[in-house]
Amino acid sequence: MALRLPPYQPLPAPTGDEADLLEVPLQALQPTQLCVGMAEIRSRQLDFAADDAKQRRRYLKRKPTPLVRSAAGELWMVDRHHRLRALLELDPNATAFGYVVLQLEVSERHAVLEQLHQRGWLYLYDGRGLGPLHPTALPSSLSGTQDDPYRSLVWKLKREGLVAAAPLIPFHEFRWGAWLRSRNLPPFSSERLDPALPAARALVRSQAASHLAGWIAA
Repeated sequence: MALRLPPYQPLPAPTGDEADLLEVPLQALQPTQLCVGMAEIRSRQLDFAADDAKQRRRYLKRKPTPLVRSAAGELWMVDRHHRLRALLELDPNATAFGYVVLQLEVSERHAVLEQLHQRGWLYLYDGRGLGPLHPTALPSSLSGTQDDPYRSLVWKLKREGLVAAAPLIPFHEFRWGAWLRSRNLPPFSSERLDPALPAARALVRSQAASHLAGWIAA
């Protein structure tokens, strides 16, 4: 399956200046994607649970979230959905740090989403890979994102060093997940990735995947 995503603008990197960071409640952040990989969520929760509040705060400052701010001050996150949903489930009152990559002059939700869509900063496929759906299908909070087992599978492959990170490409892992969906894999789930891993490992290292950003030659 080929994703019919629009051309995208790369996500601006943070400046590295803590003075540019905003501290924001996770409950106030609106997602720009319909789904997440729950295997990654559970792994990140284990990491967060092992840290004290000071360690967690220091980590979140090192990994700030790129934000789009509407004229009304509402905030949309264009990355970091997994780590922040993981934290939100552990602590509904938690805050994170972000930096504004785009300040919009519009305030209506539909107008904000249209501007994000034009930049390629929305992922409008559901947990089964169906779409693109209308931007109104996006949940208004992180807790409303669906599980996509193929996104979980790509997270595992990245963790094993078989797919390289591309942090400034929007929805990089979902692009890999869509490609794997077009291949023949045994049934699996986010809770049980093992059945698909041998075939998926071979596929992502094959020449057939060489057109994808983050491909690593075997």
